[in-house]
Amino acid sequence: MSDVTPELLVRAYASGVFPMADTAASTEIYWVDPTDRGIVPLVGFHISRSLAKAIRKEDYSVRINSNFSLTLEHCADRAETWINKEIFSLYCTLHDMGLAHSLEVWRGDRMIGGVYGVTLGGAFFGESMFSKATNGSKIALSYLVHRLRAGGFNLFDTQFITSHLESLGAIEIPREDYHQRLGEALQKHADFTAPDTPDAARLLADLKR
Repeated sequence: MSDVTPELLVRAYASGVFPMADTAASTEIYWVDPTDRGIVPLVGFHISRSLAKAIRKEDYSVRINSNFSLTLEHCADRAETWINKEIFSLYCTLHDMGLAHSLEVWRGDRMIGGVYGVTLGGAFFGESMFSKATNGSKIALSYLVHRLRAGGFNLFDTQFITSHLESLGAIEIPREDYHQRLGEALQKHADFTAPDTPDAARLLADLKR
């Protein structure tokens, strides 16, 4: 077991580093500060025709922080994960402190997609996402980007970039650029929990701006 505390974790995010474990069974945590950092620009989020069609169906509901621990469980439920028991516990504590949040997509009583992350100032540090149905994580990210824009955030950090994120408009920036943007974001005040979950038409109109 490492000696990472929630307070140390917050200081690490403010310094531009984040924790990972090698596997779910690992008892060690290490710190990462990538040479190239993935971010999702909050202007220019890409909505494909198929995703727009899925959003318009509105056969789902979007919730904020209704089951944070279940969101983490789903994110960790994969063949390879960096979410070990200690990381799971640390983020649940940050959630209790009001610094970690989940955005969840539900279909009836089943969570079909979601994302969780940490907020400091105007920065959202996306930690992980999952999908249990077609477009589940993409719908979650669409509503997340709207929420970050509406709440006054100016940095959406995805840590690394994947083809999935790249298809939605994510880009890589150099470490120095990221740290500059982070410093600016930490000076802002933003609100992740503002009560604003738009209907599909308003969401799509917002994301096209």
